[in-house]
Amino acid sequence: MKSLPQRTCMGCMQKKDKKELIRIVKNKNNEISIDKTGKLAGRGAYICDNIECLEKVIKSKRLEKALDTKISQEIYESLRGVILDK
Repeated sequence: MKSLPQRTCMGCMQKKDKKELIRIVKNKNNEISIDKTGKLAGRGAYICDNIECLEKVIKSKRLEKALDTKISQEIYESLRGVILDK
């Protein structure tokens, strides 16, 4: 049986299956987007599908450090919308 790829959540720092996490990606043009397919090209960071992890990421600026760029408030709001719409 093939094992599922594991990724670490930027909020709680727990390893989980890649399919359970939301991927945020920075492409070559330094544009940040939410990758729903998990296949977009670029540097990726992962976050759990819960609001507590998102709040931790916003407070600690861990996502900005991982992607090495400033994250706009609109991206955080989009993430909040994705998490709350489940």
